[in-house]
Amino acid sequence: MSQPALFIAHGSPTLAIEQNAYTDFLRQLGQETLKPPNAVVIFSAHWEDPVQWVSTDTTHPTMHDFYGFPEEMYAIEYPAPGSPELSGEIEAIFRAHNLPYRPSAGRGLDHGAWVVLKRLFPSADIPVVALSVDAKREPEEQYAIGKMLAELRHQNILVIGSGGLVHNLRLLDGEAREPAPWAVEFDDWIGEQLQSWDLRQLFDYDRKAPHVRMAIPSYGREHFVPLLYAMGAADDERRAVKLFQDYQYGSLSLNCWRFGD
Repeated sequence: MSQPALFIAHGSPTLAIEQNAYTDFLRQLGQETLKPPNAVVIFSAHWEDPVQWVSTDTTHPTMHDFYGFPEEMYAIEYPAPGSPELSGEIEAIFRAHNLPYRPSAGRGLDHGAWVVLKRLFPSADIPVVALSVDAKREPEEQYAIGKMLAELRHQNILVIGSGGLVHNLRLLDGEAREPAPWAVEFDDWIGEQLQSWDLRQLFDYDRKAPHVRMAIPSYGREHFVPLLYAMGAADDERRAVKLFQDYQYGSLSLNCWRFGD
């Protein structure tokens, strides 16, 4: 069996306790739409480093890497198992492609990973391997790293990029009742490039996407790049389908894209 690659916006950490259309969608996606995967490989915006890290834990601690949220958030645990065997396979793939990497033990799953996984697979019984992202790499490189993992999808392994297309915390509006037009325009432009698989345009998003400086601030690029890692993992099929798009606080976009399969 094969799995798609997914880009999933993780929004606010409170996604773990919210009940809304997006959390309903994620529950249905994980428990009804997707075939049960053998394992999950996840690139998280909250593991940003120039080094390519590969988690090797047998059981992942849960990181509560956020501040000022409801107390119940800090009591949530998501003790997903790891898969040292899969970690080793990923390391072998990276070696074969001459990509320097380092194994990571004991770090745990950050909220960009576990909040999404808890919504998809609440039982925490599917093995997970977490991978870091590097926002300073060129888009072509980010895509190429994802492409290295395309073969895993055909082993019934789900590849996820967790981040956010529009993720500018300084422009959030708690009073907003409608999405900000500029945020929608940016998301729609990105969506056009995804659906046509126009890598030339997409890799040049920093110059060509409308409102890109508002959508992707200099301090928040790491939230956008998991899209490219996930997309690269479906380079062998090059099919993109938008599964969900909505907004919180006016401009915090909640998107889910399926690539391949």
